[in-house]
Amino acid sequence: MMSQKNESNSPLHVSPQATPRVGKSDRTRAAILNAALDFVWSHPFRDMTVTSLMESTGASRSAFYQYFTDLHEVMETLLKMFGEEIFTAVEPWLTGVGDPIAVIQETLAGLVDVCYQRGPFLRAITDAATTDRRLEQAWLQFLAGFDDAATARIEADQKQGLIPDFEARPVAYALNRLDAYTLLQAFGKHPRKRPEPVLEALTRIWTSTLYGADGLGKESSDLVRT
Repeated sequence: MMSQKNESNSPLHVSPQATPRVGKSDRTRAAILNAALDFVWSHPFRDMTVTSLMESTGASRSAFYQYFTDLHEVMETLLKMFGEEIFTAVEPWLTGVGDPIAVIQETLAGLVDVCYQRGPFLRAITDAATTDRRLEQAWLQFLAGFDDAATARIEADQKQGLIPDFEARPVAYALNRLDAYTLLQAFGKHPRKRPEPVLEALTRIWTSTLYGADGLGKESSDLVRT
């Protein structure tokens, strides 16, 4: 029988949980992913082994290879999960209407909150990407997805006269890489830094770069996105 842990080091579990109503295959796969999340919450990826993961699930070591080819595929699976969560957090600025100053503040608050909660996981993913070409490609595609989305949003706001005319993609790239580095440095290792100063810094940079210094320190503006 697969053992169930009473406590978890990480604040996040994947679904489905190991309940009798869920099929054994799904339970085992979820247990492996949960074990990986627990591990990287307090240990570097380089110390992770298949044996250590499977010991914590109560399943055999050989069972791991029924679901994953290696540890990097585990991390790639987690990356896809986090990517969906982060894209949900930034949805207000990407697709919302109304005051862009208000929606970008809402978006950055959501992004900082997600990365504060998941920072050690994202750090483990970036560390693992340096040792595996496939995972490195997945990480780069993950970042490129944000570049594409931010570029499209900037260009749309430029057409409405909300953002000055400049080449959008290099600015989107620079802002997204700034976010990635800042959030990983602040939240990727324990003890994590306080989220409030990080949010303030990112808000000042994004707001002033895209919508002008007049929007700094304001919760709303006279700008209207349709």
